[in-house]
Order: sequence, then C-alpha cells, then structure tokens
Amino acid sequence: MPPGVVLDSPRTEDGAVLWRIARDSRVLDLNSSYSYLLWCRDYAATSIVARDATDPLQAPVGFITGYTRPDAPRTLLIWQVAVDSSRRGQGLAGAMLDALALRAGATCGVDVIETTITPGNKASHRLFTSFAERHSAAVAREVLFDAGAFPEAGHEPEVLYRIGPLTADRP
Repeated sequence: MPPGVVLDSPRTEDGAVLWRIARDSRVLDLNSSYSYLLWCRDYAATSIVARDATDPLQAPVGFITGYTRPDAPRTLLIWQVAVDSSRRGQGLAGAMLDALALRAGATCGVDVIETTITPGNKASHRLFTSFAERHSAAVAREVLFDAGAFPEAGHEPEVLYRIGPLTADRP
C-alpha cells in the first residue's frame, strides 16, 4: 500500500471526484457525472476508493468500480480502474484490486473477477495479469465485444479477462 493512502468504500459525495479522475485519465470511457453518483450509492459494496490520508477531507485519489453479475453472482465485473495522475506508478491500482477482491470474496462470495480491456491498454493488461499471478489464478481471454458492435468508428474490441477461481486463503 502506498504511504499516505487509505482504502474505503465510496460515498455518494465522492461521485464528482471519481468523475473528474476518470475524465482526467484520458483513457477511460467517460460516463455521465450522474452515473458516478449512482455508482457510489448503489454499488459501494463492490467498489473501492483510495483516499489521501494527509488531506483533511480525505479526497479520493483512485477508484475501482465493479458489480456482481446478476446471472453469475460469484463473479465481480470490474468496470473502471482509475488513479489520479499524482499517484500513478506507486502500485495503488494493484492494492485497490487486491483489497476489493478480498472484501468482495468475504462479503459477496466472489471467486471470479472479470473485466474487459482493449488491446491497446497495456497498463490494464499488466494490472490484471499481475493480479492473477499474485493470486495463482488462471486467466482466460476472449473477445466479448468486437469493434463492430460499437456505434462509433474506431473503438477497439473489448477483450474479456476472466480470472479465477480465487480462494479466500490467498492474499
């Protein structure tokens, strides 16, 4: 865990900051600001924020949003991972992912992590591949949505990463 950071569940009042972090990433598909407010309210149990412990307001400096799949409730789909530019390169994304997987396993029975990654997103590929290695879990990959499924031109395909099974006795 990087120094000066604490991990927590998101709160509704974090939504605007999460939206700004996502916008400033210049990599993520930006959802509406309203959706981040709802996400912090409705999916707090399956999401996580990293807070600046040195800030009196403990403002978020990173987040992961996720949800359990309705048709596969032991599967946590990771929607977005973002870290403020001032905190990148410190292992914060990996620490958040490890903590969220542990918490979701204990509270929701999650034993599989899924996410989608475009072929050009090398940082996300490294994050989820190293997560699987740390947890001695298999990784299966397949194209979930081909580029032609998206209405806008130039969208890369979304490759589904399925990581698991995870067990409670692993970090």
